[in-house]
Amino acid sequence: MSTSTTTTSSPTGSSNGSLAMSYGAVPVLPGTNTQKPFTLSERLNFEIYRYSSYSPNYLPENVLVDCPNDQTSRWSAYTNSPPQFLTLKLRRPAIVQKIKFGKFEKSHVCNIKKFRVFGGLEDEHMVLLLEAGLKNDNIPEVFNLRCMTEDGAENLPILYLKIVPLLSWGPSFNFSIWYIELHGQDDPMYTCARMKSYNTLRETEIIKLCLKHFRQQGYMKAFGALQEQTNVRLEHPLISELHKYLVVQGDFEQAERFIVKCIDDGLMDEYLNKQDYKHDWQMKYTQSEIKPGNRGGHQLVVDAKKRLIYLYGGWDGYQDLSDLWVYSIELDEWTLLCERSELSNGPTPRSCHKLVFDPISENIFMLGRYLDNSIRTSDYIKSDFYLYDTRARNWMQICDDTSQVGGPQLVYDHQMCIDADKRTIYVFGGKILTPRSPTASTEPEYSGLFSYHIATNTWTQILVDCHHPSASQADVMSIKSRITHCMVFHNKQRKLYIYGGQRGKEDLDELLTYDVDSQAISLINKEHSHLGTNTSTEAKFEPSSGYTLRATIDCDRDEIYVFSSLNKVKDRRDVHHVDASNSFWVYSLRTHKWSRIYYCRHNAQDVNSINKANFLGASKGDDVLEPCPRYAHQLVYDEVAKTHYLFGGNPGIFQYQQLRLDDFWLLHLEKPKREEILKHCRYLVRKLRYEEMTRSDPIKAMEYLRHHIADVIDHTDTEQLNNFHKLASLLFKPHDNSQDSGSPRATPELCAETEGYGAEGVGSKIEMTDNVGMGAAENISLESNESLATSGISEPTSSPSGSSCTKRARTEANCELQNRRAYLFNKLVQLMPASMVQPERNLSDFVII
Repeated sequence: MSTSTTTTSSPTGSSNGSLAMSYGAVPVLPGTNTQKPFTLSERLNFEIYRYSSYSPNYLPENVLVDCPNDQTSRWSAYTNSPPQFLTLKLRRPAIVQKIKFGKFEKSHVCNIKKFRVFGGLEDEHMVLLLEAGLKNDNIPEVFNLRCMTEDGAENLPILYLKIVPLLSWGPSFNFSIWYIELHGQDDPMYTCARMKSYNTLRETEIIKLCLKHFRQQGYMKAFGALQEQTNVRLEHPLISELHKYLVVQGDFEQAERFIVKCIDDGLMDEYLNKQDYKHDWQMKYTQSEIKPGNRGGHQLVVDAKKRLIYLYGGWDGYQDLSDLWVYSIELDEWTLLCERSELSNGPTPRSCHKLVFDPISENIFMLGRYLDNSIRTSDYIKSDFYLYDTRARNWMQICDDTSQVGGPQLVYDHQMCIDADKRTIYVFGGKILTPRSPTASTEPEYSGLFSYHIATNTWTQILVDCHHPSASQADVMSIKSRITHCMVFHNKQRKLYIYGGQRGKEDLDELLTYDVDSQAISLINKEHSHLGTNTSTEAKFEPSSGYTLRATIDCDRDEIYVFSSLNKVKDRRDVHHVDASNSFWVYSLRTHKWSRIYYCRHNAQDVNSINKANFLGASKGDDVLEPCPRYAHQLVYDEVAKTHYLFGGNPGIFQYQQLRLDDFWLLHLEKPKREEILKHCRYLVRKLRYEEMTRSDPIKAMEYLRHHIADVIDHTDTEQLNNFHKLASLLFKPHDNSQDSGSPRATPELCAETEGYGAEGVGSKIEMTDNVGMGAAENISLESNESLATSGISEPTSSPSGSSCTKRARTEANCELQNRRAYLFNKLVQLMPASMVQPERNLSDFVII
């Protein structure tokens, strides 16, 4: 294979002007035009080191030159059969921060829709740095690479970088890469110290793996000597204490007391916080004599301090509404404030408008509406802007047309957020309503990002839409605008978060951030996607492009919540479609991961039951009552009670196109509690103690099962109860140690199936899911009781004498006892902070014979 050094042009010298921006600061946004100096990293030199294949004339070296107007200037694999790859070698070890992919001047079926990037100091041992995909357009893209070790303690230097295409935009076409650019730092003055720290970290990890292996195999002299000579501790002294009680001494009572103290001291809180929420939908039957009627396209806002929810307007299936309601959370009742707001100097009937609540002035602000094309005239498309004073209970028109004072034109399907600290409202996106005219352009117009300062009553346009005439000017910042997106404001980070949306026929599933102080726009990369289990046909582990996603935010928890209901399907008005579903997602701003709290597909049933369910606004899923799929609904979040409220919407029933809902729902999200994990740990410890008792004293074991294990079982849980009943069968099993199937040479899988470890054994789905909140995909592995497979005791090659056979049987029984205790110890410590416990991996994992 030939090698060649990169001769790429500088980032700002790219032929595509939209990429002339700060590569070291933020990723490039399609349709965004910003100018910032590049200062944080340098372009790195590299050569082609290895490749899987290439098509004639489409050589790997082509990726070194950026020629977007030359269709042949690309590497193209000879086939799309995996594995296909391209390995790059840097000039010297470097901290690689970003990778840029250039593209052809127009979309191309060979663009890679999905790929992975690996890196390492050796080409045979690499770790995953990025999993992402390119958009099928002509705009180059820049991605952040993982440049820190897994624990975030040190920089991750690499010499080799491997790009593995997984899928092209044309599924039957070969993979192609047009151009690659790497950015980071390889100056030896910078990297030498990082290499030294990284190697020290690796050496410490190697010693810990040896210590773990020695202890598990019973080589205690070697364990002590290595620990003393290196002064490296395998784990925190507290964890060593648990090992002493549980594994060495078999003091189960002391081990239990120790676990209680660990939980009380919060050592398992980190584990609990990583678990997914449990959800609970409750339909709210209020005590009010009157309440808001059926509607969709309405708006809700929350006054968290006074525990109030306000509702305005919407479409009832036949007409727009102008009623204003307030719901008291504490009194559980609705009150009608205005039946027809236009009669009280308020707004006219409308839907697809937006509201925000200002907690400082306790005023509600309203902007936007939808107007049918048949009633639009040049005089009737003014963007009126209203305020409702909740203290005085009266309406006031702030402005009859915001477009005349620097604000947006009349829009619908936009989003509004408020920065209460700076008294500023942000309005982004939406379609602009234009007068009905036979000569008018059929191309839809989208609104950009605007701010409204409450105190000074002034509008400012911050970003224009990327197709706006002024977007091409160097000093004008632009953004790709959209509809049906969701937007929330983080008042501590002082950032807007924008997710999803549609623009024409294009679905936008990106997550953008806009820093309102620095005006920096960022695209949160997709390498952080959460690859959890998925029982549905949803291939993405993030909210799909629903017709109307609803999002809320909890700034204390640093979490964004997204409720996705009726998906955008071929006939999005038909709930009978196979894709009708509800799902609820959480995006953690700390871990940058999506997690799906639940997913419920609503399959078509007989027409009568579907109609009945939707008239009630409810649907059965796994015997749990929840809202039926819908769109044009509203979802708001009460940060005080940590509760979501959902009202109304369009259920999308084809036979009843005018039907709208008036159901009111509460959604509670709850993490597993300390009490749950304590009960779970007690069950595991007591279960093991009981198993040991059945070998020596069955009568005592029976009493222990009845009085002690029964105390830590949820007797309302059928599966737990069945597993508890199965434990009684151990009392009637023969325990002939000389005939024991649990040989120390058995594999971990077999050992888990031997006596005392049935289907309900440690790490089973019931215990890890129901008691701890951990899904089956995250079940703790049979982590080393790999010691079960490598106990260090040799099998004699010939049949032993009677006395040696007895001695051997005793030794094997002893070893199995220790192995079972060690197995439980390994399970328990995985609930503790990773910084306190032994490495998860094992020395045996690296031995290949």
